[in-house]
Amino acid sequence: MKHLLSILVLAFGAFSAQAQTTANTELKSFINQSFSYFPRIKEVENTVATAKQKLDITSIHSPIVDASVAYRFVQPKIEIPLGGQEFQFAPVHNLDGHADVSYLLFDFGRLQANIERSKTDIQFAEHNVTYAKYQLASQVSTVYYNIVFLHHAITIQDSVLSFLTENKTFVENKYKNGTALKVDVLNIKTQIDAEQNRKVDLQNSLQKQLNLLEYTTGQKQTNANAFDFDLPLKDIEAAIAEAQANNPDFLLAKDKIKQAQNDLAVTQLGGKPNVVVGAESGIKNGYVPAVNELRFNYNAGISLKIPIYEGGRTKKQVALSQTLVKQNELAVATLNSNYRKDLEQALTDLSSNLERIKNTQGQIEEAKYANKLAESRFQNGVGTNLELTNATTNLQRAELTKLQYLYQLCLAKVELARLMGYKYW
Repeated sequence: MKHLLSILVLAFGAFSAQAQTTANTELKSFINQSFSYFPRIKEVENTVATAKQKLDITSIHSPIVDASVAYRFVQPKIEIPLGGQEFQFAPVHNLDGHADVSYLLFDFGRLQANIERSKTDIQFAEHNVTYAKYQLASQVSTVYYNIVFLHHAITIQDSVLSFLTENKTFVENKYKNGTALKVDVLNIKTQIDAEQNRKVDLQNSLQKQLNLLEYTTGQKQTNANAFDFDLPLKDIEAAIAEAQANNPDFLLAKDKIKQAQNDLAVTQLGGKPNVVVGAESGIKNGYVPAVNELRFNYNAGISLKIPIYEGGRTKKQVALSQTLVKQNELAVATLNSNYRKDLEQALTDLSSNLERIKNTQGQIEEAKYANKLAESRFQNGVGTNLELTNATTNLQRAELTKLQYLYQLCLAKVELARLMGYKYW
């Protein structure tokens, strides 16, 4: 691994530790457009608004005012003989209309614990928006450089077709002069058809990538033409530290731990008492001696509610909440392990593709020389069309191979930027 990192540092010696990730202006523009265009971003942004509304509701700590009107018909009539007359102690038609006010005076920390939990939910929602933007930025960047690759691949394919078309004309003239066979003409036509089909496949892939670009950004065209994405290099430990500090995956994991801790704090307060003050005022009948007369009345008081027995429910809920805290802490360890693996693979891809590009350059030069030699030999009648075809194919393969390695190197950089949480837009 140390050898791998030394190769990387030498290959990118121009970068300093403070260097920034670089992306061209058009790519940055596409990414920022995607944030306002792609529906998923609007969806997750709405969760932030929802979380804030929940906090507003949770934070309400005000008196509760209720009003009620009641009627009850009571039989038999409650009366006794008194002084030679029937004295009524309760009305038959009971009427009651009143308003009451209650206020939670002390909840021993429940309200504040729920407010803290709601604040953490807002932070989680905001980090989830950040996570969605990072994922979308990576997707747009990948599509963008797929388009770059396909444009260059089509250019290479066009050069091959141009060469084969010129060669076809030359072979047809030789056939007319009797110095070439009909099979030579047919072979080169077959090869042109095969290369045309490859171009059609490339154009089809390009159109699909342009469709994806429109799907994510709303833009249908691009001037993308270079693998110009770059970033500062880190060793594996520094890369892990960057990821832990900046990558939204780690931010969300930390939020989940905090959410679980807040849930635990709320659950632990489940067995605490409540102190409520209240008052009531209204009119009703039933007051002796004039039981049918509606009279103004009021009352006020304070109550203390103390949970005594609940079958151990709170204790079990606390144990469950503690387990969830531990589960989320273990999830961070798993995340660290996965990111170390992914970062090492991205660094390996960088190193291997740099070596491949270096080696491929020599192959291209050799293939160009062999192609010119085969063309000269064929035009002078000492070489065969098969030799020329093989030389052309080898040159095409070498150029496409280098293009593929440049493309893979660029995507490895994009992935490394995503893993380390670099905001390059």
